[in-house]
Amino acid sequence: MKTNVLDTKDYIVFLIYFIIVAAYGLYIYRKKKSAATGSKDYFLAEGSLTWWAIGASLIASNISAEQFIGMSGSGFKMGLAIATYEWMAAVTLIVVAVFFIPVYLKNKISTMPQFLHQRYNGTVAMIMAVFWLLLYVVVNLTSILYLGALAVSSISGFSLELCMYAIAAFAIIITLGGMKVIGYTDVIQVFFLILGGLATTYLALSLVSEHYGTEGILNGYQLMTSKASEHFHMILKPDNENYIDLPGLSVLVGGMWIVNLNYWGCNQYITQRALGADLKTARAGILFAAFLKLLMPVIVVLPGIAAYVLYKDGAFQTEMLQDGSVNPDRAYPVLLNLLPSGLKGLSFAALTAAVVASLAGKANSIATIFTLDIYKKVLKPDADERNLVIIGKVAIIVSMILGVLIAPHLGIDKKGGFQYIQEYTGFVSPGIFAMFILGFFWKKTTSNAALFATIGGFGLSLLLKFLPGMTDLSWLADFGFAVKNSGGLYEIPFLDRMGFVFLFCVLGMVVISLTENKGEVNPKGLEIDSAMFRTSRGFAVGALIVIGLIVALYSVYW
Repeated sequence: MKTNVLDTKDYIVFLIYFIIVAAYGLYIYRKKKSAATGSKDYFLAEGSLTWWAIGASLIASNISAEQFIGMSGSGFKMGLAIATYEWMAAVTLIVVAVFFIPVYLKNKISTMPQFLHQRYNGTVAMIMAVFWLLLYVVVNLTSILYLGALAVSSISGFSLELCMYAIAAFAIIITLGGMKVIGYTDVIQVFFLILGGLATTYLALSLVSEHYGTEGILNGYQLMTSKASEHFHMILKPDNENYIDLPGLSVLVGGMWIVNLNYWGCNQYITQRALGADLKTARAGILFAAFLKLLMPVIVVLPGIAAYVLYKDGAFQTEMLQDGSVNPDRAYPVLLNLLPSGLKGLSFAALTAAVVASLAGKANSIATIFTLDIYKKVLKPDADERNLVIIGKVAIIVSMILGVLIAPHLGIDKKGGFQYIQEYTGFVSPGIFAMFILGFFWKKTTSNAALFATIGGFGLSLLLKFLPGMTDLSWLADFGFAVKNSGGLYEIPFLDRMGFVFLFCVLGMVVISLTENKGEVNPKGLEIDSAMFRTSRGFAVGALIVIGLIVALYSVYW
C-alpha cells in the first residue's frame, strides 16, 4: 500500500484546483462589487445567484469531511442503510421548496432569528441567535475544521496543525468575498467534489473485482452485493446491531423527517442560499440540490462497503486498525492512499473542496446572524451598510480563529464527527422544528409556547437520553421503540427519541397557545395564502422524478 504522501502530479492537480477556485472567486468579487455593496447583498447575494449556483452551494455546504469520512465509515459498518440521510434529504428538499421557502420570501425573512422576532418576540429571537452562534462555532465549525484537517492530513502526510491552519485560511479568503463569491465558487467546488469522489468509487469497485479475479466496476458491484448482502438493506430489523442508529421504519415515517426538515428548512446555514433569490429561482436551485443528493451515496457510501468486503476477505487488516481495534472511519483514507498519481491529487482536491465550502458557508452564516441579529439590533442599531459589512468580515475571521483554537480540545476524533454533531444538535432539533412549523402554519401559536418548545424540548431530550440508567425500558422493546445498547441497557433509538420529543413539544405548544389566547389568532401570525404553495409545471415534473427514484431505490434495497 502507498504511504500517505502526494507526488508531483498530485500537487499539480491540486494547484490547478486552487488556482481555478481562487481566480474565479476574485473574478466574481470584482464583477459583482460595483453592483451592490449593502449588507443584504454581502450576506445573502440578493438577486445575484442563479438556480444552479444555489443548488451547487447547498450541496457544497452540506457535504464535508463528516460525510466523506464518517458516512463512508458507516457504510463499512452498517452498509447502504446510512444512505437514508442522503435520499430522505432529497425528498425533504422538495418539501422545503414547496412549503418553507415561499413563507420566508413572502415575509421578507433574511435570517432565522429575524423570523423568530417577527413571528414571536425579541426574547425568543435573541435566545436562539445566541444559541445558534454557539452551536455553529463550538460544534459545527470546529468539527468540520478538525475532521477536514484530519482527513487531509491522512492522505497528504502534512501535520494536522498545518492542514487546519491552511484550510481555515483558504476558507476565510473565500468567505470574505460574501455570499456571491461563496455561491459561485461552490459550483467549482461541487465539480471537484463529485469528480474526485467518483474517482474513488471507481477505484473501490475496481479493487473488489480485481480481488476476486474479474474486471470492471459492474462486476465489482455485483460481487459486493453477493459477498455482503446484509449491507444492502435500507430498512434494518430490530435484531440488527445498528438498529439503535437507524431504527427500521423510523427512517421513513419517524424521526428522520425531523432531522432533515430542521436541517434543510430551519437552518440559517442552509436556507441562506435561497433567501436572496426570487421564488422560482430558489425552488429550481433546491430541486437541483435534490437531484445531486441522489448521487451522494454513490460517492460516500459505496467506497465504505467496498472496503468492508475487501477487509472481510483479508485485505487492509493492518490499515483499518487504530489503537488495536478496527476503526470504520479509516475506510475512506485507506482507499484514497491507493489511488494512482494524479487521481489522488484530484480526490485530495475533492476533499479539500468539500471542507472549504462547508467552512465558508458556516462562517458566512455566523457572520450574518451576529451582524444582523445581534450587532445591528442590540450593539449598534444606527450602523450603516458599510459598517455592517466590515463587522461581518471581522466576525468571519474571529469565528475561524476560535474554531482553530478550540477544535483540538473537544475530543471530536474520539466521538466521531458525525456522532459529535448529531449528539449536540439532536437535543434541540425537535423543539426548534416544532417552534418553526407551528409558527408557519398555525396563527394561534404564542411566544410562550415557542419558549416552551425550546426549553422543554431540550429538557425532555436530556431525560430520554439518561432514562435507561434510571429505569427499565425493556417493555418498550415489545413495541419496537427500545433496543439493548452496548452496556446491556434498553435504550430508545436516537431517531425515535427525537420523534417523541417533537410530539411532546407540539402538544405542549398547542395547550399553552389555546390557554393563553383563548383560541384567538395571534396578530404576529405570518402572511400566508394557498397560492404561495403552487409550483410551476417544470418543478412538479422534476419533483415527481426525484420522488419516483427514491421509491424505486427503497423498493430495490428494502
